[in-house]
Amino acid sequence: MKASPFLLEIAGISKAFPGVLALDNVSLNVRAGTVHALMGENGAGKSTLMKCLFGIYSPDSGEIRMNGEKLQLSNSRSALLSGISMIHQELYPVPFRSVMENLWLGRFPLRGFWPLRFVNDKKMYEDTMRLFEELGMDIQPEMITGRMSVSKIQSLEIAKAVSYNAKVIVMDEPTSSLTANEVEHLFHIIDSLKQRGVAIIYISHKMEEILRISDEVTIMRDGKMIGTWEANSLTTGRIINLMVGRDLTSRYPERHNIPGDVLLQVEQFTSSLPKSFKNVSFELRQGEILGIGGLVGAQRTELVEALFGIRSLSSGRIRINGKLIRIRRPIEAIRYKMALLTEERRVTGIFPVLSVLENTVVANQKSYQKLYGLLDERSRITDTERSIQRLSVKTPSPKTQIRYLSGGNQQKVLMARWLLTNPDILLLDEPTRGIDVGAKFEIYSIIAELAEQGKSIIMISSEMPELLGMSDRIMVMCEGRLTGILDGRKATEEEIMNLAAQYSVRTGGSA
Repeated sequence: MKASPFLLEIAGISKAFPGVLALDNVSLNVRAGTVHALMGENGAGKSTLMKCLFGIYSPDSGEIRMNGEKLQLSNSRSALLSGISMIHQELYPVPFRSVMENLWLGRFPLRGFWPLRFVNDKKMYEDTMRLFEELGMDIQPEMITGRMSVSKIQSLEIAKAVSYNAKVIVMDEPTSSLTANEVEHLFHIIDSLKQRGVAIIYISHKMEEILRISDEVTIMRDGKMIGTWEANSLTTGRIINLMVGRDLTSRYPERHNIPGDVLLQVEQFTSSLPKSFKNVSFELRQGEILGIGGLVGAQRTELVEALFGIRSLSSGRIRINGKLIRIRRPIEAIRYKMALLTEERRVTGIFPVLSVLENTVVANQKSYQKLYGLLDERSRITDTERSIQRLSVKTPSPKTQIRYLSGGNQQKVLMARWLLTNPDILLLDEPTRGIDVGAKFEIYSIIAELAEQGKSIIMISSEMPELLGMSDRIMVMCEGRLTGILDGRKATEEEIMNLAAQYSVRTGGSA
């Protein structure tokens, strides 16, 4: 029998969930020493296919072969033993344990003899330092993981995947939380892995990354395989067309909103924490989209969360329509008709085991109360169905658990949740993070429509094209300071980057 030219062969995989055929006879072949990009809209089946490969899901049909040998992947441990590791899109470290404990979890080096065996902390530290030095990562092994930034945790997950010496590494949105320098460093690691014959399956919605580092590109749509192409034969436009089945002539919708009078004034906002935002003042107009840009550590999320009453202040004032108000808790922000879409939807947004209906109406529960505290179920169902239709949420039913929806549809449900509270001010923290180009356009269209209706929007984004494509004005922060506000229609990426790195350039990285 002639040997297969492929290291990994996925053949005829199908997988169904209640009401959803997630994978329909999908096949994928991956060569050793290559980067094979896997692309498609949210809900196309990419992550489901990779979870079948990693033993998290059992496929209903099909088989997986490594070097021609059929694999039996009953769980993640069996996948790791078969030479497959995975960097997951959502980060779930053990927050109160150290970096090295997270890195070697489930495989701690031991000393002593049975039955008296203990964790060899010295060897674990040395192995961790050796791995970080090999990968060029500056992370302290004894640091508590919960105190690290999201980008550092992402780097830790990359190191963990490499540490298994796997033949195939799946990278699901590995750069979603990385800085530009960290992305370049990851690409350097990928190059060294390729030279060792490791195959990389790379999932990303960032077209520039895909075209830069991939050897081959496979595209999925609606649970089916569309095809595989040499990366150098594709363009961004061609990829988008294959992913969504239609041409997107523009990544951003036309906007017709006209900012009006000043609605919100934030004056001298200073965090109660020493290394956070200081003396930040800005205004938000009615019907305006105010983008907030900056690098990791700019304290954008912390600023917006303080505005919503999640974080405490040492000083600062808020005025709405000129009236001085105080917001110390989120419930007070909601009373002042504010809404917050958080950055980490799986951690601080959705209730994964609850239905789409419950996730949609939870922030507006009081309005459904009848006599004796009973809920008006008919109104709850009606509002949910209207929200599903208005925001084009793809779900088998309002009773479907939200965890079974794609990331883009989960985000729409969270938008629907807050729109039911009829807010005047929407705070959107990375609203399109981890969402494909088609779903992004739908989210952008919703934002543009809300601004046209007179809603005022603050949108944090780490993607400069997104800031330029959607903002009326762009407020840029660096290390907790406001460094400038630009006209969104005239600004350039260079201007944003200069402001985003202003204090780092002046002081060599210290505020």
